[in-house]
Amino acid sequence: MDLLETAPEMASADAWPDMSIGAWFVLRTKARQEKILAHDLANRGISNFLPLITCTKFYGGRRARVELPLFPGYVFLHGDVDQAYEADRTRRVAQIIRVNDQHRMNDELRNIHIALGANASLDPYPYLRAGVRVEVREGPFRGLQGVVEDRTRLDRLILLVDTLGQAVSLEIDGSLLDVV
Repeated sequence: MDLLETAPEMASADAWPDMSIGAWFVLRTKARQEKILAHDLANRGISNFLPLITCTKFYGGRRARVELPLFPGYVFLHGDVDQAYEADRTRRVAQIIRVNDQHRMNDELRNIHIALGANASLDPYPYLRAGVRVEVREGPFRGLQGVVEDRTRLDRLILLVDTLGQAVSLEIDGSLLDVV
């Protein structure tokens, strides 16, 4: 799959949700319902985050650019329990997953949001527990934290979403990284 660029999607403008109000919920969606669920939630005024990547697909010899969810089958809702159940009533949700570590989830999703906002080319990447946690010290990705996966080159930063057991990778100059 040829990844060209990325685009963030958030119900409430580009502002990151206030963590003192509400909580993160992970909504596991029914097949291919992520974008329409995010749109429905936005129309209802429910804050959500659906990271999308734009890629090129070929259909019958024709090339088309399509936006696909970075984490297929998941939408991140930020709100209260009633809003999570309201999302469930759309009949597009297969499961509501409560997030135990709200601070960690916020940090991980914020990292993805920052990378997408800087037009980073993110590739889905298998989640690996082994590796060194690092932070980018300068440049457009300053403040991003992730894991350098030791089986590949040292200039590949892995951004984790631990609750999903998934990750994405970002190529970056290794000299910009500090061990956390």
